[in-house]
Amino acid sequence: MDTRTAADGALPGLALAGLVRSVRTPDFQGVTFHEVAARSALNRVPEASRVPFRWTVNPMRGCLHACTYCFARPTHEYLELGAGRDFETQIVVKTNVVEVLRAELSRRSWRREHVALGTNTDPYQRAEGRYRLMPGIIGALAASGTPLSVLTKGPLLRRDLPLLVDAAATVPISVAVSLAVGDTALQQSLEPGTPDPRARLDLVRAIAEAGLPCSVLVAPVLPWLTDGVEHLDDLLARLADAGATDVTVMPLHLRGSVKPLFLQWLAREQPRLVAGYRRLYGRGAYVPPAYARWLGERIEPLRARYGLTRTTPWRPTHDAPEAVLVGAQPTLF
Repeated sequence: MDTRTAADGALPGLALAGLVRSVRTPDFQGVTFHEVAARSALNRVPEASRVPFRWTVNPMRGCLHACTYCFARPTHEYLELGAGRDFETQIVVKTNVVEVLRAELSRRSWRREHVALGTNTDPYQRAEGRYRLMPGIIGALAASGTPLSVLTKGPLLRRDLPLLVDAAATVPISVAVSLAVGDTALQQSLEPGTPDPRARLDLVRAIAEAGLPCSVLVAPVLPWLTDGVEHLDDLLARLADAGATDVTVMPLHLRGSVKPLFLQWLAREQPRLVAGYRRLYGRGAYVPPAYARWLGERIEPLRARYGLTRTTPWRPTHDAPEAVLVGAQPTLF
């Protein structure tokens, strides 16, 4: 049963435009959902961005995946919420997003440009099982003739595979799964709210069996933790076996308030690496170009070995300098 929490559920001073109510439910212990009536659904990506799409739809803000490294954490600060625990427990839900999206897509000015889903927070995080917003979003985009792409860590996408298959008959569709850590213990430490690697491999397999190409975003690759040949070889082998068609590999970047949060995790879980990370990321958010070149040179033979080089309509990346996208690892110890 839901509990309305106008007094004790919403954070003191929280000011959200269009806030309808704040809700807690026993199925999501410690989490408050702030349900809002959004004024818009389509978000225009700044022209300066390097991503290959101009529009996104984000039905939620904040994410139950709780990934330690998540680049989207600082976006919660715009809501006067914290990038740490608040990002994981204070989830803003645009409950009217489908209706607003349909209205926006019906405008004569809409040019049916590509719309990306999952570029900020995961549209198939566990809360989607409660709110069921994605079927309406997919349906609205497909009905309007708008190409779309989905990036997720959530096996809940399997629920909507029939919708995506139907949509692919009329508009270009791209589906990608994010999986960067093959070791379950490390993955659960880094991403405590996410499904384990096996569940995501099963999702890749289900997408492929449904007849849709499935790209995989192997990101972030963590220096000295997941950039070894053995780890990458094993992960790509399993992805290929599951039916993945392509992988995009990106090293970890630590922008803004994500850096101190990640370094706190590192000090707790991998203290021997703290000094090395401080040197590697000491001058900014991104790895040095030499590391990026080194990683690219390491990954390309593996992509070729496992046939994970198919060109897709959209290879999911985040807004990062070109040098970061492709990789001699510096000697720091």
